Amino acid sequence: MNNFSKALGDKFELNKESLRIRKFEFNGHTFRVKVPLTVETDAISERTKNLDEVKLNEYYTELSKEFIDNKADILDKTKDVEFTEIDVIVKGRSLRETAKNKLLMETRILEMFKLLVPEEEGFDMNTITYSMIEELFPFTIQMQLLELISDTISPSYKETKGK
Repeated sequence: MNNFSKALGDKFELNKESLRIRKFEFNGHTFRVKVPLTVETDAISERTKNLDEVKLNEYYTELSKEFIDNKADILDKTKDVEFTEIDVIVKGRSLRETAKNKLLMETRILEMFKLLVPEEEGFDMNTITYSMIEELFPFTIQMQLLELISDTISPSYKETKGK
């Protein structure tokens, strides 16, 4: 407990975690979100920047497999696909970059969902995986929830000033 925390009193110390909890409703369910401290936000940002290279390579392999397996046929039939030593470029778009964007989005969704406060006592949100989220929510719902979580932890100017 630092001096400022002490100055706010013992009751504050007991309730400081609950002060960081905000709520939003989505389709009849009330979600609770823990607003991250600056150090937690920095850690989330770092995890989002430093993507899992193994997973990135798995996604790239998955995306490029059909192209690589049929390379000769593809080169005969179209000029829209280019093969480099480390990538496949389709109509000017890198499949490696596409794999990176997919992993980046999944990582961002996962990190934001970890901020949800579980209703089950003792459940550790750090144990969830993206596949767990994907199993429960279609991608469009994930995107809506991501936006709602983001707006809840960091309200926009319009919301704080009143629409």
